[in-house]
Amino acid sequence: MSAVSLYAKASPDFDAKLAETIALLKRGAQEFSPLTQASSLGAEDMVITHLLAEHYIDCSIFVLETGMLHPETVAMIGRIEARYGRPVEAYRPVAEVAAEFVSTHGDKAMYQSVDLRKACCGIRKMEPLGRALAGKKGWLTGLRREQSNARAEVEFIEHELVGQPSERAKVNPLARWTAGDVWHFISINDILYNPLHDEFFPSIGCAPCTRAVTLGEDIRSGRWWWEQESAKECGLHVSDTAEGQSSSISSITPIKEVSA
Repeated sequence: MSAVSLYAKASPDFDAKLAETIALLKRGAQEFSPLTQASSLGAEDMVITHLLAEHYIDCSIFVLETGMLHPETVAMIGRIEARYGRPVEAYRPVAEVAAEFVSTHGDKAMYQSVDLRKACCGIRKMEPLGRALAGKKGWLTGLRREQSNARAEVEFIEHELVGQPSERAKVNPLARWTAGDVWHFISINDILYNPLHDEFFPSIGCAPCTRAVTLGEDIRSGRWWWEQESAKECGLHVSDTAEGQSSSISSITPIKEVSA
């Protein structure tokens, strides 16, 4: 059974949500240029990539190619470039640093403790993210409120302090969308998606940290499944307060929800 046939079900107000999202994308390109999309190559980000192309929105696209992604995920980069004619820039960890971490802690360090897992995320995601966002005034994510308790209050636009008095806007254009909305849009537009979604991987990260879920499980239960719910973020989408410590990337101050 495909993910489309399983999940596609539009909300009653889907058309309004779509119009709201398109308006936010256009506003982001106008107000926060240069704007970039941080794509996880998952379903939500494929929707955003499609909308960027469909509406000729000026926005670059990048991927954090951690060196530990599934082959199916990595293959999405070339598929995006072939369909939309837009380059996708891959940011990778510093090879020597990643190799030293594995040499010191082993290739299964992420299972040993939350601290080691977050250290791995720091090397493979957070440091490359800093390079990817350098010089950018805004970035797009596929965060949705429905995804987890930690994301339940995500705003359409958030401000990140990146060194006084500079700010960067983090735009979450799908904040109000349901999973049914995402898959409905994928279905009616024949959008490319990661084949792992058809194998019950609703949320896809690095291969060692992602598993398939069973029907009825929370959509992010397959991510870092050996940890407590409160720890299940890599650092890309949490504030200082949520992490309990200062982030090297930014401190996040949400602003009021934007009405499209």
